[in-house]
Amino acid sequence: MQSHSDFQAPPPGCPAHNSGLRVPLHGPEFAADPDAFYEHMRHYGPAAPVELAPGVEASLVTDYAAALHVLQNPEAFARDSRRWRALNEGRVPLDSPVLPMMMYRPNPMFSDGAEHLRLRQAVTESLAKIDTHRVTRHVERVASYLISQFSGRGKADLIGDYAQVLPLLVFNDLFGCPAEIGDRLVFGFSGIFDGIDAEKANEVLTESLHELVALKRAKPGEDVTSWLMQHPVRLTDEEMIHQLLLLIGAGTEPLSNLIANSLRVLLSDDKYADGPHSAGLLVEDAINDVLWNSTPIANYAAHYPLYDVDLNGSKLDAGDPVLISFAAANTDPSLSVSRQTLSKRAHLAWGAGPHACPAKDPALLISVLAIEKLLNGLPDIELAVPAETLLSRPGPFHRALSALPARFTPVRKEKSESVPYPTNIGRIAGNVPAPEHQGKAQKGSFWSGFLAWWKV
Repeated sequence: MQSHSDFQAPPPGCPAHNSGLRVPLHGPEFAADPDAFYEHMRHYGPAAPVELAPGVEASLVTDYAAALHVLQNPEAFARDSRRWRALNEGRVPLDSPVLPMMMYRPNPMFSDGAEHLRLRQAVTESLAKIDTHRVTRHVERVASYLISQFSGRGKADLIGDYAQVLPLLVFNDLFGCPAEIGDRLVFGFSGIFDGIDAEKANEVLTESLHELVALKRAKPGEDVTSWLMQHPVRLTDEEMIHQLLLLIGAGTEPLSNLIANSLRVLLSDDKYADGPHSAGLLVEDAINDVLWNSTPIANYAAHYPLYDVDLNGSKLDAGDPVLISFAAANTDPSLSVSRQTLSKRAHLAWGAGPHACPAKDPALLISVLAIEKLLNGLPDIELAVPAETLLSRPGPFHRALSALPARFTPVRKEKSESVPYPTNIGRIAGNVPAPEHQGKAQKGSFWSGFLAWWKV
């Protein structure tokens, strides 16, 4: 059996050259060309030694078959990060930027065995109550509202102005957030994802979720928060907070990236050269393309071996984090037949095994509706910059564009179409409050602004 230490450092010119024996998944180099990193990592075998952030070491599974083996074998690979040996021994910086994504929380993602089944049952059965007709209506209204904010300008950043905000507004409705709480959830999640004043954003987010739970305890409604609370497993308030953090946080960021990455494909890929509105084009095809080739969550699903494991020649030590590279597994050269057909069932973008994503269907529905609404509303939309100049946000876990500039023919608004509650999408996406001198009408956020528009 060959261990990571048996390999030589990468040669000069390799994207991992300056990392010593571990391949760095942080910094602009990895974000700029992750495929080159994955190709290099294949030389290590099914799993490669990586550095997620300074001082945070892990193994990354890049082989498709090996990834399935880890995902489908909870008897050997646990998800509970309290087994993380380096963290328990004080060898992980407590201020590491990756720690919030990997630390233990009492939700299905970080639980095993009977506790995982208990928490996942509450989540899946609550999500199953979502009315797809209600989701469809709300996505269409949210999309119309957001498009109305920039359609008259003739240009937009399809991430900051649209893809980043739409999931948050839709989820606010699904989870029963009133305006005063919804505004702060938008602020909190945007700040955490963007890393702008993240400490304050986290504080606001936690307080807001506590308020939401208290509100639903007193006055339940037809929403996911209330259904979770009423579920027979009887979640505590603390458990409720962590289920909501998982469902809203893990739902909105990947969904935002899926919408944005799919729009990039539709507006730039030669396969769609006839334009996004040609009769033969299906938005689902572009989304499936992204799930195979630019999956929003590229590297995640941290597992911890219960004992030393030989993974097809790669040595994995008990208690050391083992992450799955969904991006590398999906581009595994051994998948020639599946990749030729781009089977919707073969890619690993939704995970696999007992921890597979429970919200796949609503996520796909929201993505398709959001993209179709934008393309139909702005029929001549196109990228404002060459596709090859688009930049990705650094980070080991996601595949996310930093901006997606687009241009189109400005849409003239009729007076009846004006939005009575002025807002600024860029400020919320950037986590910056509106200037005081703009007056009270400008101080509202997207959620309250959208609710005001909805009632017109």
